Amino acid sequence: MNNLKAVFSVKDLENLSGIKAHTIRIWEKRYAIFSPSRDENNIRSYNSDDLLKLLNISFLNSFGYKISKISSLSIEEINDLVKQIYSDKNNASLAITSLKYAMFNFNDTLFHENYEKLAKTKTFETIFYEVFAPLLDEIGVLWQISTLKPIHEHFISSLIRQKLYTEIEQVSKKEKNNKKKVFVLYLPFNEIHELGLLFINYILLNRGYNTIFLGESVPMEDLEDMETYFEEVCFVSYFTVQPENEEVDNYLEKFSERILKGTPNKLFVLGKKVQQVTKKYNGITLYSGIQNLTLDLEN
Repeated sequence: MNNLKAVFSVKDLENLSGIKAHTIRIWEKRYAIFSPSRDENNIRSYNSDDLLKLLNISFLNSFGYKISKISSLSIEEINDLVKQIYSDKNNASLAITSLKYAMFNFNDTLFHENYEKLAKTKTFETIFYEVFAPLLDEIGVLWQISTLKPIHEHFISSLIRQKLYTEIEQVSKKEKNNKKKVFVLYLPFNEIHELGLLFINYILLNRGYNTIFLGESVPMEDLEDMETYFEEVCFVSYFTVQPENEEVDNYLEKFSERILKGTPNKLFVLGKKVQQVTKKYNGITLYSGIQNLTLDLEN
């Protein structure tokens, strides 16, 4: 038992596990899988142990185990069965489940333990694509529907950022195979979500490219002098919350005119804001995801 006071509604459990609230109530009544607390209005509330149990039940259920069978098992037996399946299949979905639980309980030890298990059989790139990226996507949804607090997002993002910095430090020692071309990675002004951009930096360095990582909230005018330092610059940016929807086209048009025009330079843009782009711009390529950018790099 941990001593963290985490309280979840049945709707929170639905959002976190993917099991419908109606189904949770049926399981609770028919199989007594939980004994939730109730307030004076008879509203159920659940703790972090209930959450972990449901996440494990959801995981086993996805592998064909019926709730009638699962409900007959003790907590220890459920946990052992989950570990056995995880060990046999090295399943990414269980890793995501474990990291979600670590996030809600601010348990960095559990995060690192799961990461070390994954790292024994998977490359960092695979871990990011199969575990970290889906987890971050899910966190975005949970935050939007108010199941997740910003402190949880900050906690897990900080841990993932630590792993990125460690891996970037290692690959930055690789010999660069293209010294004329440089990738300049930056986020537009007021954009602070840098995990995707950090991962792109890792990918580029791991493939022997020169990179300059400028990070978050960089004004456009600060990029204008880059062409005086390098023969060819490929800017890479990630639009998550900035620019505002109505300003995305304006930003790209201005960037094309002020920084790319008359040069061999390019701009690669990723992030959900690319969906707001309505026109094509010279020297600018939009990507729906990091893997598409990676494929282009390899061609």
